[in-house]
Amino acid sequence: MAQRFGGKYSPDSTGAPEEGRPAFDGARVDPVGARSNLLFLPPVLLAFTSLTAGAAGLAAGLSGAAVLTLGAWLLRDGLRAEAEFNTRRVARRPAIPRKILAAACAGLGAALAAFKTDPGLVAPLIYGVAAGALHVGAFGIDPLKNKGMEGIDTFQQDRVARVVDEAEKYLAAMTDAVKRAGDRQIEARVERFQVRAKELLRTVEEDPRDLTAARKFLGVYLMGARDATIKFADVYARTRDAQARTDYMMLLTDLEESFGAKTKKLLLDTNSDLNVEIEVLRDRLQREGVRLS
Repeated sequence: MAQRFGGKYSPDSTGAPEEGRPAFDGARVDPVGARSNLLFLPPVLLAFTSLTAGAAGLAAGLSGAAVLTLGAWLLRDGLRAEAEFNTRRVARRPAIPRKILAAACAGLGAALAAFKTDPGLVAPLIYGVAAGALHVGAFGIDPLKNKGMEGIDTFQQDRVARVVDEAEKYLAAMTDAVKRAGDRQIEARVERFQVRAKELLRTVEEDPRDLTAARKFLGVYLMGARDATIKFADVYARTRDAQARTDYMMLLTDLEESFGAKTKKLLLDTNSDLNVEIEVLRDRLQREGVRLS
């Protein structure tokens, strides 16, 4: 159903820009592009052309179509996982190499498609290897090494990962709930708050020592924000209550300011720790007789 888009330059706007960041600040393009979506087309064509290929050809064609569909689905998830890996300064390699598995599925699917028309071993093998190699050449492989994990306590990192995963579930639930309200400005406002919340998540991921100080924000506050969003969406979808809308917008503003202030405080504490380390190193060098200008 079509939705009316509101904003600063819309007819019903007050003309005053919103305070704070623009709604598009921190927006990211979905890494799943047209190239990967086109990979869902070959299995459809293979399935239709197999309907008149006899029993053996039908079995080979449908099996190849299923494998190609699985590969296209794995590729989409692999591209998203790689994009998340690239945006973070501290990240573990994906647990499941989805892009590599997608390339294997592309090769196997192409081999089954070739076997449908040319039963044997040589031709399907050639087509399968070629399809897998072209897939790797077009989309690459998954990250195979951790990034920025040197010197980090893995136990602490696991604790942070569990908390961050739970926090991201709260944010995803907010996104799903606010869509029921049918207000594009509210959706954009929630996205802006989520950008600020994710800054705090990335800060804690990069320095697990900040988890204790930020646990309340990543747990209690985000859980409350999710619950408030669900209740607001239910009420606003039924009544279009302007006061409820205003109260919810004020809540998002308060949350955004609180999360931003907490992120800045954690970054300042990190800088203080760095300054202490630098001063300790300078003292040690001076005791060793090294003169620093």
